[in-house]
Amino acid sequence: MSILYQNELDDFSGYRFIAGVDEAGRGPLAGPLVVASCILEKGNILADINDSKILTERIREGLFDKILENSIDYQIAVIPVSEIDRMNILGATMQGMEMVVTKLCLKPDLILLDGNCRPVGLPEALTVVKGDSLYASIAAASILAKVTRDRIMREIHKEYPEYNFLRNKGYPTREHMKAILEYGVTEHHRRSYHPVKSFLMENKPILDQIAPLEEGIDI
Repeated sequence: MSILYQNELDDFSGYRFIAGVDEAGRGPLAGPLVVASCILEKGNILADINDSKILTERIREGLFDKILENSIDYQIAVIPVSEIDRMNILGATMQGMEMVVTKLCLKPDLILLDGNCRPVGLPEALTVVKGDSLYASIAAASILAKVTRDRIMREIHKEYPEYNFLRNKGYPTREHMKAILEYGVTEHHRRSYHPVKSFLMENKPILDQIAPLEEGIDI
C-alpha cells in the first residue's frame, strides 16, 4: 500500500469521506489557477499516487482518469487570470478551495487543505503543509489540478507558440521573459504580477526578476 494511503488510515481512521484539496498554478505569470478537491474510494488503491510535482507527465496523465474512476466525488475549478488580477493569488486560491469543497455532491467528514491557509468559509478544514506528499486524498487533488492546468496551457500554446507555454507552462523562465520583451503580453498574462507589471510600466528591466528554476524540474 502506498505510504500516502497508510498515512490517512493512521492519522484519520475515524473518518469515512476525506476530501483532499490542492491547487496548481500559483506561481506562473500566465494562465489560470486550477483548484481541485477529491474524495477517494478507500477500497481502490492507486499504487503510483503521489505529489503531482514529483511525477512525470506520462504518469500524471495516466493517473488522471484512474482517479476520476476511483473517486467517490470530485470537483475542479478554473480561476481565470481576470479573477487572479482582481483579488490577488491568495484570494483566488481561497475562493477556489471553498468552491471545490462546497460544490461536492457528498458532504465530507474531513477536509484536508494543502498549505497553511484556510478559507473563511471552511473553518472546519485542516491545513497540511506539503500535504500533497503526505496524504493520498490531497495528492489525488494535486494531480487533477496539475493535469487540468497543463492541458489548458497546451491549448494556449497553440494560440501563442512564440511563448512556448507547452514547455514553461507560464512560469517565469528566461525563455518566457525574453518572449514577453519581444512580443509583449497576452490576455493570458497576469498583469498584477511584478515582471508583467514592470514590462507594462516600461521602466523596469524584467530579466532581472526571473525566479530561479532548477534544471530538470517538471513545471
